[in-house]
Amino acid sequence: IASSHILEEAGAGPIMESTTDDQQHTVMFDSDNIQQTGGGTHDSSSRWQKATYDAKSIRQKITFSGRKFDVKTLPVDLYRVYETIKIRSGEEYALTNVFMIRTAIELHRAWHNTLLTAKILQQLKDKYKLHLAWELGVVKLKFHIEDGLYELQYKVPYDYDSEFQDLYMRIAIAYLDEHITVHQGLIYQDETKAGKHTAKTGLFIRAFPGRLVVYPFEAATCAVIFFGGDWVDFGIAAITGLASGLVEYLLVTIGGSATLLVDVLVGVSTGVIGGLFFDSNIDGIGGQLCLPSIFLGTLYWYFYGTAFVLGILEIISGELQTGVVRFLAVAVKTFILSLGTSFGMQIVLDSPKEVWFDTVGNCGTIDLSVQWWRIPLYLACSASALAQYRFPHVDYWRGLSVQLVGYEVQFQIFQALMQRQSRDFLDTASSNTAGAIAAVVFASILQRTVDNVAYYYHARVLQRHKGKFSPFGEFCYKMSEIYIRITNCLGFGKKNDVVYLRMAAKLKEQREEMENPAHSRTEIMLTLEEEIVFIEAIVQAEDLNIWALLMPTLYQLVPGSLIARLWFNTIFLPPLDSECKVIDGTDYNFVKPVQSASHAVFESLLVTAVSLALGTLIGFGVVEYGTYILTKLFCCKNENQPSTSDPNASADSIRTINLRKSSRNFFSHTINENNPSSDLYTIDENDPASDSERNTEDTNVNEEAGFDDDNITETNNDLLQPLL
Repeated sequence: IASSHILEEAGAGPIMESTTDDQQHTVMFDSDNIQQTGGGTHDSSSRWQKATYDAKSIRQKITFSGRKFDVKTLPVDLYRVYETIKIRSGEEYALTNVFMIRTAIELHRAWHNTLLTAKILQQLKDKYKLHLAWELGVVKLKFHIEDGLYELQYKVPYDYDSEFQDLYMRIAIAYLDEHITVHQGLIYQDETKAGKHTAKTGLFIRAFPGRLVVYPFEAATCAVIFFGGDWVDFGIAAITGLASGLVEYLLVTIGGSATLLVDVLVGVSTGVIGGLFFDSNIDGIGGQLCLPSIFLGTLYWYFYGTAFVLGILEIISGELQTGVVRFLAVAVKTFILSLGTSFGMQIVLDSPKEVWFDTVGNCGTIDLSVQWWRIPLYLACSASALAQYRFPHVDYWRGLSVQLVGYEVQFQIFQALMQRQSRDFLDTASSNTAGAIAAVVFASILQRTVDNVAYYYHARVLQRHKGKFSPFGEFCYKMSEIYIRITNCLGFGKKNDVVYLRMAAKLKEQREEMENPAHSRTEIMLTLEEEIVFIEAIVQAEDLNIWALLMPTLYQLVPGSLIARLWFNTIFLPPLDSECKVIDGTDYNFVKPVQSASHAVFESLLVTAVSLALGTLIGFGVVEYGTYILTKLFCCKNENQPSTSDPNASADSIRTINLRKSSRNFFSHTINENNPSSDLYTIDENDPASDSERNTEDTNVNEEAGFDDDNITETNNDLLQPLL
């Protein structure tokens, strides 16, 4: 930590000594306070303890090969714009524009969360002062380059991908915080697309044909846990699920216009197979089938239920056009699936409507609330959803734990309110809101915990900390190392993680040789393979993206199947329920049609989607303000102390980095968006410098002083976060 006031604010006591040179920054402070804030041990025989922080991590000691990104691999239109901008403003400025556009495209493809994609783009734009604007639609992206001098448009379809979502976010953050260069960032993006930073097991289910194993597993488990099927329906749903995967595999392999037929042909194959099992009545199972559970479980893969919640969030946040278009687009897509299934039933059955309503009575025969296998089955279903989202296998425990918390809170509250609120949707709204809040809060706690534990590992292997950690820190490092080795032995982890563990010892030895005046080593050079592994270690050291955990959870909570039920009730019109009353003084009966709550699917869809969206927003509010309150209560801080001791502190100060991190998670937290006097660059309220002077400041004070921003952010983490 470069500034003495930071230690004082953290409760570290008075500064006894402060010396700075190009290599080291040494401070002395009260060891009692170290024990409180940094988690370190207290030596009773010595009142003062000396802590030495190397001003530069190993990243700044290495001489890189200077690999250049091959711009010839860019699309023709983007390459043409790049060449023009390069002539006007230089190579790095032009490549940064390319980096931002590619980041936007891949993030949009991986999570389709326009609100959060815009936040990271805004931070990159502000950091590197680009003249770039964008319009993020549902499937179409527009980029206005150099104040509208050039415009590029791309069509980016849905393809949820938690791993790429997290990786591309980390790459962007690493470049934003100057941990990698723009060339390294662009090359890493290419390597990510090529699968060089994905575990072998992840590559197996990332694309066909390995992906086929997930379809039947998800269809079968969803049919029972969500849609009221029994074990017979479980088996038939597995068959229809495999068939749907094969149909999609065939059409994707053909390519071109054939891919437009995926939804309708998947629906047809599902309807045909389900109808054949009903019609054949093998061993009398035809009369026992719950066809809705089989159909909905199979089509669950294609119901982009998360898009309903994202659409509501966009509407609430003011993005009305994008939100409404997204909501309607997914509704139409779901109708195509439902209509295709009805066509399939019509092919093999004489009276598909009668069969549909006859089998509805077979649904819900299992009371899940009393079954011991309910949670294991839900976890199996959630694991298949994680596989669909291409979630890294090594991190399944994170995704499953968040999904389980959200589901269990939702399920238990719904069971408690179901009888009391039987004639309205308040039980649904309350349970969904509470489930979303619980999932967000738990995911945030898990993210903080994982990042804090991983800090010790990354600080050691990237040499951001000199010497030993506290006993707790050493324990965290050792557990992280063991976890990496075990997951690699099981085949779930990435080979490069183990390779870098071996490299770390070599780099430490070479650094000691270079810093030894008596040794002849003057630089640390890496081979091409070692450089790739090292850059991966830097990117992986960035914070975990919370939305990589939340998206699969919302997918399990959202109402993708409800809209399908609406369309099935539109195709197979259900009979209206009625109330029959005798008219007083006559022999006549008065019959009044009443819409059953089970048929009010559209109303239920809105209640579910809106309640989940509100629960997500409330959950982030609880996390944001809960963290603020806990910080005020438990962090020792001198309110009269200025925010920084340096009036020329740059945007890369600790406070700014924390603001950036917050804005990447929270919809409501905005910094420097269309507001040049935002808090992003306001470091000291008494600083006489103007906003324009702050915004045009190019100098990184930390780098000029010889301090690596790796050390500043991570050391601050080490001191303050144990208190929280």
